[in-house]
Amino acid sequence: MAEATDRPGLTPSQTVGPFLHLALDVPGDRVAVEPGSDGSIVVRGRVTDGNGDPVPDGLVETWQIDGRFARCATDARGEWVVHTAKPPAAPTRDGTLQAPHLCVSVFARGLLDRVVTRCYFDDEADANDVDPALAAIVEDRRHTLVAGGSAVDGYRFDIRLQGDDETVFFDI
Repeated sequence: MAEATDRPGLTPSQTVGPFLHLALDVPGDRVAVEPGSDGSIVVRGRVTDGNGDPVPDGLVETWQIDGRFARCATDARGEWVVHTAKPPAAPTRDGTLQAPHLCVSVFARGLLDRVVTRCYFDDEADANDVDPALAAIVEDRRHTLVAGGSAVDGYRFDIRLQGDDETVFFDI
């Protein structure tokens, strides 16, 4: 039987990157809400690999229920930052409210596909306690989805791709 790569029309799988910085790092994409405007927040973090080393050629995208979108390439230290607004609580199909959160995708060299997670906010503890997605995660792993900080000083959301304390990723 022929391999998939021997059949015309099919492209073999390959990892994403390192083209991310060349094609997708547009500084204006880091801003979904103008800094200093009403309701604006900063979310920043660091992407690390299984050894805890920075991922210098990754890309972090955030989007939310109200349509806001931001994207930032990681720097040499694995750092990224976006300017956005805290999203509103959003209903599930059955009407149960989800806690305010950002949907987050990470693209990086070595990944065959993006990984997807959520970024919740530590100052939304009451809403987080009843969020159905967080409730489905083993309790001692939930902290990997919660950004620390505040709307005033900004939130920190570090993403660990593998290893001890790996960020919880969703199978979508």
